[in-house]
Amino acid sequence: MKRDPLHMRTKGEEFPLTLGRDVSGVVMECGLDVKYFQPGDEVWAAVPPWKQGTLSEFVVVSGNEVSYKPKSLTHTQAASLPYVALTAWSAINKVGGLNAKNCMGKRALILGASGGVGTFAIQIMKAWGAHVTAVCSQDASKLVRKLGADEVVDYTSGSVEEQLKSLKLFDFILDNVGGSTETWALNFLKKWSGATYVTLVTPFLLNMDQLGIADGMLQTGVTMGTKTLKHFWQGVHYRWAFFMASGPYLDEICELVDEGKIRPVIEQTFPFSEVPEAFLKVERGHARGKTVVKVI
Repeated sequence: MKRDPLHMRTKGEEFPLTLGRDVSGVVMECGLDVKYFQPGDEVWAAVPPWKQGTLSEFVVVSGNEVSYKPKSLTHTQAASLPYVALTAWSAINKVGGLNAKNCMGKRALILGASGGVGTFAIQIMKAWGAHVTAVCSQDASKLVRKLGADEVVDYTSGSVEEQLKSLKLFDFILDNVGGSTETWALNFLKKWSGATYVTLVTPFLLNMDQLGIADGMLQTGVTMGTKTLKHFWQGVHYRWAFFMASGPYLDEICELVDEGKIRPVIEQTFPFSEVPEAFLKVERGHARGKTVVKVI
């Protein structure tokens, strides 16, 4: 009920939940208020967390969550991008304030660079002219260099903190790892220059699960406020970022894809009959890009 209080009574139970966030396919029908799309259009989208997912033959989405699929990609390739692309876009552009006009020459550090969000983040930062340092394991270094990373730090060959001390300070840090990283990562930002640390690993859901809606949100707000103030007085910005579903942002991402500046990174594709195996593979971690399910 908390996830979808407005529609619960009219639609009945939301279980079983349909998993999956990304989708690429063909429009079958449009509601009366949909002005920009029509049946037969090839589109892609990422569905927000409070809606049923995309691992099905038919998916219902709002018109403002959809965008025309990049012409240069197949549906399989296109399905690998929306969720990670919008998550990275939220962190880098909306929260971090970086864009094509102000990113040139900025030094960026990406922690957890070989996963879905990391591989997209490297490409978008390079497309905007940034100098990118990627942190990943030795066996993923070839992949991240191919995507454009200028320097690669191997976390399996010793302390990342120690290895970063030999490099210049950064203007922007994107953290896909969380845990203990934020205890030292902010030391590598340029002080009093507007440098920003953005993490995608927040205690938001954990607090809600443990403390309930009201207390969980209160605790999360207190944590966020305390950390932001603490780091502000040290001359750096500390921020959290979350995935945001958005058709207009996907329009901008589509242009970059069709210009050849961003390409999908797919590690493995599964047929619909093997969805459990696909989730087990993702659960094991150490991703090298995305795992895609072909429904049809």
